[in-house]
Amino acid sequence: MIRYLDFKDARCKDCYKCLRECPVKAIKVVDHHAKIIESRCILCGRCTKVCPQNAKSVHTERDEVEKLLRSGGVIASVAPSFVSSFDVQDFSVMKLALGRLGFADAEETSIGAREVTAQYKKLLEGGEFKNFITSCCPAVNTMIELYYPKALQYLAPVDSPMIAHAKMIRKKNPKAKIVFIGPCIAKKREAHESGVVDGVLTFEDLAAMFAQKGIVLSEIAHLPSHGKGIANRAKYYPISRGIIKSFDNYVDGYEFVAVDGAAKCKEVLENIESLSGMFIEMNSCDSACVNGPCSLALKAGALKANADIRKYVSKDLETGGSAVPEEAQDLDFTCIHARKRTEDFVPTDRQITEILAKTGKMKPEDMLNCGACGYDTCLEKAWAVANGYANIEMCVPYMRERAESMSYEIIQTSPNGIVLLDSDLNIVEINGKAKELLGIKEHDIKGKGIFHYFNPTDFVLAQQDKQNLYNKKVYLEKTGSYIELTIIVFRDGKGTYAVMKDITQETKSEEQLDKVKMETLATTDEVIKKQMRVAQEIASLLGETTAETKVALLKLKKTLQDDDKE
Repeated sequence: MIRYLDFKDARCKDCYKCLRECPVKAIKVVDHHAKIIESRCILCGRCTKVCPQNAKSVHTERDEVEKLLRSGGVIASVAPSFVSSFDVQDFSVMKLALGRLGFADAEETSIGAREVTAQYKKLLEGGEFKNFITSCCPAVNTMIELYYPKALQYLAPVDSPMIAHAKMIRKKNPKAKIVFIGPCIAKKREAHESGVVDGVLTFEDLAAMFAQKGIVLSEIAHLPSHGKGIANRAKYYPISRGIIKSFDNYVDGYEFVAVDGAAKCKEVLENIESLSGMFIEMNSCDSACVNGPCSLALKAGALKANADIRKYVSKDLETGGSAVPEEAQDLDFTCIHARKRTEDFVPTDRQITEILAKTGKMKPEDMLNCGACGYDTCLEKAWAVANGYANIEMCVPYMRERAESMSYEIIQTSPNGIVLLDSDLNIVEINGKAKELLGIKEHDIKGKGIFHYFNPTDFVLAQQDKQNLYNKKVYLEKTGSYIELTIIVFRDGKGTYAVMKDITQETKSEEQLDKVKMETLATTDEVIKKQMRVAQEIASLLGETTAETKVALLKLKKTLQDDDKE
């Protein structure tokens, strides 16, 4: 299956802007990334225009078209909005440029648009339609086929200008290969399903091909004119009320109005049964086709684009009228728009209730319908969750409440004292342990200055120097506690938070150990002194005894010697 449109994962994450802007909620969120739901998408391209990360990824047929060009015989059908996207007022310039790319010929799609207007007029004159909705915008057609089946009876059973023109080209040249060129993504699917258009290039594709080949339209514009344009009021088609302006005269009994933008189209379609006698020109793009998702951005935007188209058509109308081309005669431009269905799962009321309960939505007043998730109501979001298009965590109020609850629990149950201060050193949050360490008995002290309870010097210096403080030992005289103080400065400098680790027990244990050590040292010193005294006394006693023994022995020796002489 061809994926005509998607998003680049690398640049898409948890934004939901595309989902908020999608008129039919054809976007699901998978692993925090937006993905197109093919069965629901009308290819209006609104998501690509609002994406702040330019994460759009439009399927390109450049390779296929270039292959066709190499085989030859390719005719281009160029949407009239080329005037505003390429800033060209002469189709012959575009035709010559396309010839340099390898196209055998090029025509304006407005040739087919003129026949579409003729078909509209015939149907209106028949008076069979209570209301009449134009069928030129494939995104609007798909929207009706998928989501507003009651409006199908009012949708004109007529080909779009692209298909009508392709049929005319095919009749004139049966072997031709036809490539449509325009600012629309939805044309890709329409062309693929039609069987008469062989390929589609967006204006972005065409600009890239011109750049690759070094083709500069402003240089071609300086060449001699290649003929006058064909007078055709259908060249107004790409601007708001352009289809209405393509009528030479209006049919009695109908009010001719234009509705631009998918949101406004939805509003009208939801109330179509209450309307009567309305010819409704519908365009899914704001300001119509000149503001298509793949149009080229020019200065002054849709305002200048509108003026450029008016100028272009006015110049051509000065050449006078033109006859209906022979190739339009006897062609059937009928298109029956059939009911289409999405692949959505229809959850039961009980399943919806269970999903809502998971985000704390138990009562009607819990349904905030804030739209932050991308869905208009909480019920729509629950439906999307049931279908696997969304997840519970996309509910911003729920996740915020959950985060705050978790943060509160973490702070309050922490074994350490925690204090959060604003830039003025007022208490934003404080847990029970911090109150205990600081000796605070008051129940609610939020908003009061920390200096009432703690020396703020370290906080002032940390915030002033934007330097964190780690593990400073502080004695709290009021409670006789010791703490390790860590102060972290917020990145924006608009506050701090402190962690107070209670080290009272460790500190007192260290002090007790130090006391024991000192007492042991004193006792050891006294013992040593006593031992020294004892040793000295022993030594003294031993010295006296030795001397007396020596005297006695000497006397005995002398006595023995005297006996030997006798």
